[in-house]
Amino acid sequence: MNQATFFGLPLATAPGRVMTPRVASEQLVTLAAERIGRRAARVADVGTGSGAIAVALALAAPKAEVWATDISAESVLLARANAHMLGVGGRVHVERGDLLAPVPGELDLIVANLPYLARDAAGNHPDLVVEPDSAVFAAGDGLGPYRRLLTAAAEKLRPGGAVAIQLHRRVFLAERDALSVLRATLPAVA
Repeated sequence: MNQATFFGLPLATAPGRVMTPRVASEQLVTLAAERIGRRAARVADVGTGSGAIAVALALAAPKAEVWATDISAESVLLARANAHMLGVGGRVHVERGDLLAPVPGELDLIVANLPYLARDAAGNHPDLVVEPDSAVFAAGDGLGPYRRLLTAAAEKLRPGGAVAIQLHRRVFLAERDALSVLRATLPAVA
């Protein structure tokens, strides 16, 4: 177990087993926190990994209830530990499951930093060789996880809700009624 700093917070990490939080993802937290502000909101962090985004968002938006999901059992345990260590375990609910499946009820905001690189392009990214393959690479063009998330989000978001995703160090925000537009333009932005 190692430690990393994300959004000024000390987080436990597990290099090689759980994706190490990156500074580039801090902009996702900033955008989400600005969108929520000081109001009560239900948020999902999909593909939470170490829980860095979920925990930082819970601290930045003190009235937010955050659901963090991941398919990796090891990620779920680490995210729970980080949430409890930083005092937000009561508002950050970490569940194992695919995308939004473990999240009950409707959401105001969904944030995600999912795999988006094509698995057959792994050789072009030597800097990512230390990260878990499933946290970085996906089949086909790599964008399948995002396409599935955007489809599922249409069913989970409340009116006025939105999705914020990170691709190649850039954050994209789509209102609920514009999810299909973002889904259609994914190849161009990736």
